[in-house]
Amino acid sequence: MATRRDFLIRAAGAAAAVQTTRSSLAAREQKKFSANDKIRVAAIGLGIMGNKDCATALQVPGVELVAVCDLYTGRLEAAKEKYGHDISTTKEYRALLDRSDVDAVIIAACDRWHAAIAIEAMHNGKAVYCEKPMVKNIEEGLGVVHTQQQTGAHLQVGSQRVSSIAYAKARDQIRAGAIGQLNCISATYDRQSALGAWEYTMPLDASPATVDWPRYTADGPPIPYDNKKFFWWRNYREFGTGVAGDLFVHLISGVHFITGAKGPHRIFASGELAYWKDGRNVPDVMTAIMEYPETPEHPAFRLTLRVDFVSGQGERSSIQFIGSEGILDMGDNGFAIHRHLMSKAPGIGGWDSLDTYTKAMQAELKKRYNEKYSRSEQQEQTPAPITFTTAPGYDEHYEHVKNFFTALRGQGTIYEDASFGFRAAAAALACNKSYFDQSIVRWDPIKMQLV
Repeated sequence: MATRRDFLIRAAGAAAAVQTTRSSLAAREQKKFSANDKIRVAAIGLGIMGNKDCATALQVPGVELVAVCDLYTGRLEAAKEKYGHDISTTKEYRALLDRSDVDAVIIAACDRWHAAIAIEAMHNGKAVYCEKPMVKNIEEGLGVVHTQQQTGAHLQVGSQRVSSIAYAKARDQIRAGAIGQLNCISATYDRQSALGAWEYTMPLDASPATVDWPRYTADGPPIPYDNKKFFWWRNYREFGTGVAGDLFVHLISGVHFITGAKGPHRIFASGELAYWKDGRNVPDVMTAIMEYPETPEHPAFRLTLRVDFVSGQGERSSIQFIGSEGILDMGDNGFAIHRHLMSKAPGIGGWDSLDTYTKAMQAELKKRYNEKYSRSEQQEQTPAPITFTTAPGYDEHYEHVKNFFTALRGQGTIYEDASFGFRAAAAALACNKSYFDQSIVRWDPIKMQLV
């Protein structure tokens, strides 16, 4: 069995001539769909997001789920209960990639397998919807980017905020100058529950007899079987990417979409395992600071991130865009802009050195101040807030999945392609690198490589 490293090396351009030929052939064979054509989908990974992605995809007209892959027998049995006994099931994902009746694949396996499966899928002429983060390791990213470019395959990463109408409206407001010059962004994603901290319910029959552990670990050195490392894989560096890859990447994707940013050039992260000491080897509290340089799309700004899995305020996610004239506060269902404009006059008195002078000096200073600035120029302004809320029932996840299939039909654009997905993932994964290496990470967001 070829390893994940083998596939990444091939994708990065070091493949033999036969692979180049295969890539060219796959590019020519990218299927074109009309508005009425049925798009047949296979899913690889049937955990929480895999099931949600499948259910959402089936809401899109003209989409049919024909096959699924998972390494736990119980999920394959559940798939037949949910989607019908005619659906094809397997524990070998390559069996799905080899099928001529599969047009697109949903990749929702653990992070460790995202890059390898995406690369193989594109080489096999499949469109790819890949859950975030697009890759587990920064070094894998360019392999996926280059493969998409070589094959011409459609690839969309599953951070749904980039397809949200609320984020599009927020982007328009910031571009129009609603908050003045952007200088800081503060983003948080807090939780306060065992499920929120990835202690998911395990099946009673979990064992080497029902879990294909050899396939699960086939791309690396042998690892003893462990129920937690399969069903709670986000908690382990060997298989997941921790809070940074699961949640920072959502926040970063939203920031990049709204600002047009391609990424930071310096990243520093700190954290700890504060509460959920269940054997995991990733932190449950993490903060990060990212510095974004000035570009034609945006001024220089700083992004601060926080995830806290034992937050006393409960589950809450927000992004605050702070500018010179106001704040845009992004919530789950929309945003609010609160503006405060400085007066033209600098101010005099109050918390000031004025009263440290003689009374005569104070009087003369006030007199000259009032002569220089009119009453209106001395007043601060607080314009009325601007708010936007999505309609009841609006589902950004559905919009994101629908956007993927609309693009396959040639009627739309994929916003979160391999380059966008890698730039968001790299910034998040750099937080892990900074945390574990105890270092500042330097990143080139244009070349998409560590410096």
